[in-house]
Amino acid sequence: MITAHTPSVTRQVVRIISKAKEIKPSRLRVSADLSKEFGFDTVDVVDIILELEKNFKIVIPDEVPLNTVGDFVDYVSTHTMRQAS
Repeated sequence: MITAHTPSVTRQVVRIISKAKEIKPSRLRVSADLSKEFGFDTVDVVDIILELEKNFKIVIPDEVPLNTVGDFVDYVSTHTMRQAS
């Protein structure tokens, strides 16, 4: 599921997600379902997406399924690496 990614990308993504609901980053496992385990709603996810787009200078389309921490890390890692190439 998770592609090769740098620890710094993972840390940044986890930091952004943890700020959305003031959750300790250590509680955010890769497999954590944000809505089921932490009560994230659509507005929270949109806020995270906007912050990720700004920080990583990427565009995340609406149709991308982002439910877990790993989904966010995977998408950002993959698309950040493409831009660097």
